[in-house]
Formats: sequence, C-alpha cells, structure tokens
Amino acid sequence: MVVLHDQNVPVSGQDRAQFLGAGRGLDVYVQVNTSAEDSKYGLPPEELTGFLRKLPDFTALRVQGLMTLAVFSPDTERVRSCFRLLRGLRDRARDLDLVGPGGLSMGMSGDYETAVEEGATVVRVGQAAFGARPLPDSYFWPGVVADGSSAS
Repeated sequence: MVVLHDQNVPVSGQDRAQFLGAGRGLDVYVQVNTSAEDSKYGLPPEELTGFLRKLPDFTALRVQGLMTLAVFSPDTERVRSCFRLLRGLRDRARDLDLVGPGGLSMGMSGDYETAVEEGATVVRVGQAAFGARPLPDSYFWPGVVADGSSAS
C-alpha cells in the first residue's frame, strides 16, 4: 500500500515488479505538514523520522528532500516558521542519512523570497510565471479570504 496525499492507493506486486524490472526509479520529496492545518497534506513533523526509516524498503523511491506548504497568511513570520521547521527537520534527517541530498521544496509565488531566505532549493512559482489562476484561492482553500486570514 502506498499513501499519496492521505489516500491509500493499492499497488499490486505485478505493478511494482514491472516498475522495478524496468530499472525505473522515482525521485520524490516527502511532504510535511509544518502548518498543522487540516487543509494541508503531509506527515505531522513528529512522524517524519519513522516514515523516512521505512522508505529504503521501497527501492524504487529515491528521496531527494522534504517539501511543505506554509500557512496561507500575510504574516511573514508565521510563514517563515513553517519553513524554519522544515529546514530543522531536514537537518536532523540528513544527520541520520535519511534524506538523500536534502533538498527543500518550499515557497510559492507569494512567499518564495522568504522560503529562499530559509534555505529553499526548489520553489513553485506558477502564478508568478503564468499569471493568476482562473479560480480564486478560496476555491482551492475553502474558508480562506483574499488576505489569507480565516473566514471563520
């Protein structure tokens, strides 16, 4: 069983054998929910080390680093705390040789500068490159208003 975004996806032995038999592997980042928001996917920080210790059993997966989505907020220090937490988790995992090269995928169009200041090696800047989404943020993050605060 493989867990993708909190969804259990059965992977048959035949599928795995075909993937491995073809000599294929997959570079992956492990997502951590550093904001503790129910609307975000990823492992709780306290479960990361145990999860990373199990990944060598999946020989086709090559962990390249960790990723997170920070809290959606105009408060830069709240956002920064998410990135700092991920960097600290990566540093501990790297000391235990659990996280490959130790990349940090964090930061999006609205907060990538803060992410880079905190050590991001990968940022996701689709809106900065391609323009605003055709749907409002509230479509993707129900309960969030335009300034990033909670509607409740």
